[in-house]
Amino acid sequence: QLQLVESGGGLVQPGGSLKLSCVVSGFALDYYAIGWFRQAPGEEREGVSCITSNGDKTNYADSAKGRFTITRDNMKNTVWLQMNNLKPEDTGVYYCAATVYYSGTGLTRWEYDHWGQGTQVTVSS
Repeated sequence: QLQLVESGGGLVQPGGSLKLSCVVSGFALDYYAIGWFRQAPGEEREGVSCITSNGDKTNYADSAKGRFTITRDNMKNTVWLQMNNLKPEDTGVYYCAATVYYSGTGLTRWEYDHWGQGTQVTVSS
């Protein structure tokens, strides 16, 4: 059974950092591109970052550029999202998602077939 499990969320002050993990099971990560999305209360789920199956290409939402970094280790079945200089507007539930291939930006929900349950990130003083 294909499964994605996020972890690493929490409460952090503005300017702080968090590193989210997405551990996958039930499938070989090598074949899947992974995206990170977030959803704030009352808002639509939005793409934050994505990475191709072999890690050769990444993409970031404008709000994440220069602050977030997505990486992966297929041998460890894990994808990470390093988030630095966090802002209150980064608050939300963060989800990782998997797809065999995305033909667009990789930052839209309908490009993905499989989703994790999410991890809460709260940026507040």
